[in-house]
Amino acid sequence: MNLKPSVAELQKEHIVMELESIDRMYLNAYVPQLTTEAGVAGFVRGYLGHRFASTKQVAEMTESFVESIMQFALDHKIDLVRFQKGQRKDDVMQARLRIFRKKKHQEGVVFIGVAQEKARVPRTVRKAFGNGGTIPWINYSSANVNFYYFYCLDEEFGPFFIKFCSYFPYTAKLCINGHEYLKCQLERRGIGYEALDNGIWWCGDVATAQRICDHFDERKIEAFFRKWLRRLPHPFSAKDRQAGYRYDLSILQAEFSLTQIWDRALSGRYFFEEVIRENIDLGRPEQVQLIFSRKLKRSTVADGRCRTRIITEGVIPSVHIYYKNTRSKQYLKAAKRRTGLRTETTINNAYDFGIGRRLRNLAALRQIGFEANRRILEVEKLTHDCCIGQQSFQQLQQPANVEGQRASALRFGDPRVQALFAV
Repeated sequence: MNLKPSVAELQKEHIVMELESIDRMYLNAYVPQLTTEAGVAGFVRGYLGHRFASTKQVAEMTESFVESIMQFALDHKIDLVRFQKGQRKDDVMQARLRIFRKKKHQEGVVFIGVAQEKARVPRTVRKAFGNGGTIPWINYSSANVNFYYFYCLDEEFGPFFIKFCSYFPYTAKLCINGHEYLKCQLERRGIGYEALDNGIWWCGDVATAQRICDHFDERKIEAFFRKWLRRLPHPFSAKDRQAGYRYDLSILQAEFSLTQIWDRALSGRYFFEEVIRENIDLGRPEQVQLIFSRKLKRSTVADGRCRTRIITEGVIPSVHIYYKNTRSKQYLKAAKRRTGLRTETTINNAYDFGIGRRLRNLAALRQIGFEANRRILEVEKLTHDCCIGQQSFQQLQQPANVEGQRASALRFGDPRVQALFAV
């Protein structure tokens, strides 16, 4: 009789490579003094010196910023692409990036994209004051404005993009990928690797690759961001920046991934079949408490923010576990001759764990994300270890010698024994 290996046996004996890395990160770039109506009013009145606080006073800055983008594109012969409604921006980037790399460019701006999107911006309204009079007043509200996407290639970080809102106070978003950073660093060191979709499935020096991932931190990201702010059109002048109106970074979304490569594709399928069958309750509150090491409040349990979903895209299933605004996901990634298991935790709101959103909190979020991935695997082992694996079953059928005393085998797998049981 042959049994499939248990989840614990597969994890222990059939994984040939393992890599823990930050995956995609989506960062918010903002000027801290300009996030409130009072801050904007202080900029217009206190810094620019106008009598009344009105966004009309910064219209010239906006025009100058947009003109500098257009001039930048002309000076560097960069294409300006207006995205169509429903068009996948990443597909446009990948097509143009292939052409850019064929020209042997190490880094630079691949193209500039333009899209109209909704943003939170300050608007001028009339507010009643005194005896029936009105004065200009600033309120934050949402509006559809143009965003300018700078899709770039960096020699150390790989492909990324920064998008700027064209409306004051010109908030921006930065999107980077830790796996792309890893690939660039391996190439710079001359270490061979084979790429997996958004990762690697083989590396000539796994220990060095893991050290590179471990040192991908807030200091490197901050230095990288400042480098590109110096190269791209900047909405604030040098005088503005000296006065303290400088961009800061906060974490909007961070993905923390654990990639495990199996010795053969069959092992990966065995593992995932058992995980799906035995762990559809991973999203229950008692399990979520184990995964995230947090005691859940009744309000969190009551509003349904803890749940599990099994999603199938084509023939490939994936397990999704939800806790508040955080999601853990587990799925198989196909390589040339092997299969990888990706376990990743995406934190969309650092406040879910009582941590601030500033970039300096990345180390604390990293610990939470990676520990959650490991706990998912441990919970899956515990729920499946009640089944006897192939190795354990074979040991049961062999004679044993315990402290000099011989115990006979229990040959449940022998066909004749099975036939006798059947009779």
